[in-house]
Amino acid sequence: MEQRNADISNGVAAEQIWLLEHPPLYTAGTSAKSDDLLAPNRFDVFDAGRGGQYTYHGPGQRVAYVMVDLKKRGRDIRCFVSQMEAVIIDALSRFGVEADRREGRVGVWVNMPNGGEAKIAALGVRVRKWVTYHGISINVAPDLSHFGGIVPCGIAEHGVTSLNNLGVEADMSEVDAALLSAFSKRFGPVAG
Repeated sequence: MEQRNADISNGVAAEQIWLLEHPPLYTAGTSAKSDDLLAPNRFDVFDAGRGGQYTYHGPGQRVAYVMVDLKKRGRDIRCFVSQMEAVIIDALSRFGVEADRREGRVGVWVNMPNGGEAKIAALGVRVRKWVTYHGISINVAPDLSHFGGIVPCGIAEHGVTSLNNLGVEADMSEVDAALLSAFSKRFGPVAG
């Protein structure tokens, strides 16, 4: 990913989005607090070098690594983060899920049917020479108990959820199509 980032910055590679699933693991962003790693031996832990705190990645979760050139897109990191959240919100709406942003929190949230709120998608990016890398994760149908080994994104007072937990049966190809369509609508074409 770092090589692709450098190649985009140097004008020798096109922008690209990588869509993948990880094996179960925890990643630590640059703001991770050691107290938020509750079960350090549960899964491998990686220093990701992206923004944010601890997060979980694993089967049933769509991770999208987004590598775009912000020199061509206004050189505005806050705008990019806001647009990425909007991409997730747009994609989830295709499955009938009403999601939104929450004041003072990065990521995408939903109101739960039984009350309360939960995070359905996380965002952690890094920008080098105005080219983005790392990206987003959407909980499609992961084992939600795996989040119990961390304080996800440093937020202990709210839980996490997934499309499956909300009663939405969607496979990864459907989520990918929704994400790429929403991304293209807001950013223009980028190779998947």
